[in-house]
Amino acid sequence: MPQTAKLAAPPPAPLIRNARLADVPVLTEIEARSFDDDRLSRRSFQHLLTRGHAVNLVVESAGRVAGYAIVLLHKGTSLARLYSIAVDPDLRGRGLGAKLLAESERRAAAEGRAFMRLEVRPDNAAAIARYRDAGYREFGLLSDYYADHSEALRMEKPLTLGEAPSLRQIPFYPQTLDFTCGPACLMMAMKALDGGLRLDRRLELRLWREATTIFMSAGHGGCGPYGLALAAQRRGFDAEVHVDDDDALFVDSVRSAEKKAVIRLVRDDYRDEAKRVGIHVTKRGLSVDALVRHLKRGAVPVVLISCYRLTGEKVPHWVVMTGYDRRFVYFNDPFTSEKRFRRPADCMNIPVARADFGKMARWGSARLRAAIVLSKPQGAA
Repeated sequence: MPQTAKLAAPPPAPLIRNARLADVPVLTEIEARSFDDDRLSRRSFQHLLTRGHAVNLVVESAGRVAGYAIVLLHKGTSLARLYSIAVDPDLRGRGLGAKLLAESERRAAAEGRAFMRLEVRPDNAAAIARYRDAGYREFGLLSDYYADHSEALRMEKPLTLGEAPSLRQIPFYPQTLDFTCGPACLMMAMKALDGGLRLDRRLELRLWREATTIFMSAGHGGCGPYGLALAAQRRGFDAEVHVDDDDALFVDSVRSAEKKAVIRLVRDDYRDEAKRVGIHVTKRGLSVDALVRHLKRGAVPVVLISCYRLTGEKVPHWVVMTGYDRRFVYFNDPFTSEKRFRRPADCMNIPVARADFGKMARWGSARLRAAIVLSKPQGAA
C-alpha cells in the first residue's frame, strides 16, 4: 500500500499569560524595537510588575514572548487605562495585538472597571482604525503629551453596557505643590465658566495665599471652602458654600491645641467675610444627586473628598466634578505623579460609581461633607 504523507502539525495557538520578572529583558527589547521615544525603561517594567496596581500581560507565539500589554487599574474608580501595548515588529500581522487588547479588556472588566481608556498619536491612522474597529471612540485631545510635544488623541470604550455620559469640557490643571489641590480645582472650575481666564502657577499660588487654613496635619495648610469661595467671588463668579459642620472641618486633622486655635480663627475670619459679602452658605452638605443637579444647571461643583479610597492615605483633597450618567459621576483630580503613573490622562473625567463617590466625598471621623458650587453671575454672557 502506498504510504500516506504525514501532515505537519499546526503551530500552537498564541498563549496569553501574566507577565513575570523574568520577561523584563525581552519586554525591554520589544519596547526598544517598537517605539522611537517615550519608551518604558527596565526599571518601569520592574515597578509595574512588582508594585504597580496593573494588569501585566504577555503573548507567546511559537514559544517566544511576542508582545505585551499593560493596563493601569486606578484604585477606588471604575477606570482602566491601556498604558502601553506592543508586539514584536517581526511578528506583527498575526492578530496578536488584537488578542492582547481583548484579553486586557476582559481582565479589566473582571477587576470591576467599566471603562478602558487609551492615548494614541493623531497621525497614527492605522492604530486609530484598529481601536475604532474594537469599539473605541475619540473623546478628547491632550496637548504636548509625547516627548516631541505631539498631541495625543484620547479614546474610550465602555466595558459594560451603559449610556454615554454627559461630560462638561473642563480644562485640566495639575496642582504643582502637595497642598494646592483646592486652588487647582478652583482654577479648573473658573476656566470652565470663563474661557478667557489664564491658568498658571502665579494664579495657583495667589489663590492658595488667599484661601489657606495655614495649618493641616503636617506641612503647609490646605484651603477651606470659605476661603476658596471668597477667592472665586473676588474674580467675578457666584460661589455657594455647602458644609455639614464647619466648626469641625479640618480641626480634627491636627493635634496641637495652638494649631487648632489658629485654624478656628482663620475659619471664623473667612466665615464672617463670606457673610458680609453675601456668599450663600448652606449648613448641609450636598448629596450626589444634588451635585448632579448643579451640573445640569450649568454650575461647577468643587468637592472635598478623602483620598483613602484613591490612594490609601487619610488626607483631605479637593476635586472638581465634570459629568454624570445614570451609574457614575466623573471628576478631575489635580494630583498627578509620574512616579505613581498618574499622568493627566489618568486624572481627567475619572468615573466613580455614584454610591462610592457618596462615601468618598466625606472627610474625617465625623464624615463631613463640603463643597463649593461655582456659576456665572445672573445676566452674565
